[in-house]
Amino acid sequence: MSSERLARIDRHFQRYIDDGRLTGWQISVARHGKVVHHSLAGRRDLGAGTPVEADTIWRIFSMTKPITAVLALQLWEEGLFELNDPVHRYIPAFKQTEVWRSGSANAPVLEPATETMRVWQLFTHTAGLTYGFMYNHPVDELYRRAGFEWGVPTGLDLEGVCDHLATLPLLFQPGSEWSYSMGLDVLGRVLEVVSGQPLDELMRTRLLAPLGMHETTWHVPEEHHHRLGVLYGAHPATRQAVPLGVMGDAAKHAPQVFGGGGGLQSTAYDYHRFTQMLVNGGQLDGVRILSPRTVKYMASNHLPGNVDLTAFGRPLLSETTFDGMGFGLGVSVTIDPVAGRVPGNAGTFAWGGAASTAFLVDPVDDLTVQFFTQLLPSSTHPIRSQLRQLVYQALLD
Repeated sequence: MSSERLARIDRHFQRYIDDGRLTGWQISVARHGKVVHHSLAGRRDLGAGTPVEADTIWRIFSMTKPITAVLALQLWEEGLFELNDPVHRYIPAFKQTEVWRSGSANAPVLEPATETMRVWQLFTHTAGLTYGFMYNHPVDELYRRAGFEWGVPTGLDLEGVCDHLATLPLLFQPGSEWSYSMGLDVLGRVLEVVSGQPLDELMRTRLLAPLGMHETTWHVPEEHHHRLGVLYGAHPATRQAVPLGVMGDAAKHAPQVFGGGGGLQSTAYDYHRFTQMLVNGGQLDGVRILSPRTVKYMASNHLPGNVDLTAFGRPLLSETTFDGMGFGLGVSVTIDPVAGRVPGNAGTFAWGGAASTAFLVDPVDDLTVQFFTQLLPSSTHPIRSQLRQLVYQALLD
């Protein structure tokens, strides 16, 4: 990779800081197991004037999902469940679900589910679940009314959350479409049932600790609050970053529910170890997490007919583009980079978080990329497509 061309990444994203769209960021690029570019700029806390530093802690939101997916595949490799198992085998409340047909949130017309929700559909966002923050469909509104927006109903653990979700209508018949959803949260409950352990304990002992990801946690301890980046939103008129105090402070306290779909905080160092394990085919520093075949299977397109998200998905808020992009087990998968108008290789897998964080793993070029910042929502700026564009133009072989 050209160091001169890699420097273009920093010059480009410095403009985001200069005009106030972002307050700061941290970027790393690694190839053949070596970090070839690591840069940081701006402030983790604009008000206090504290800079982004190498050990800054970032809210990774939905970048929790691939971690949960890897944890699940560890248990799958032990035969504790099958991908085609009915979800109701582990969460009986999903035995009797109804599906949206027509009407409104006030007067929904529902029909019985004619297809069985399967475990693989939780990984792939094809189970018929949704998110309350979508604001695109009456079922989203029903989620919000039930307490599912940027959180869950008070007083419930993960078991209670999943039982409550099962009372809400599905967006579509399981397996018939793709829509970004709480599927990985429900998968987290499946893992609790098959393992007999709480999700946070299971994740720590089976995945985070063995990988040396000691600062990837469900909340930031008080002694490290000063390292946590402030969470920002985009001003509706100027698009400049403005602090989100109450929502940002949630990272400082233990969550009510440990859900597999979000909630972790991490560092660039920790998440690099996770992505390096994946590009290495499931192992890092002599620790084997998954088999190479499992990583390859995870990063295969699991959408029926090998179609892309444009053909199978609903073009709603998510963490990826749709053209030329399929979906694997917890990650987006590039099928055709030409169709997506963003450079890369078929087989590259990736995901991001609501605060505009992102990562990618490219097994063809033995490449991993990470971008950390703290701006909600992730759709505010085309950070991810620009990041790929700038990384791949720096490759010389």
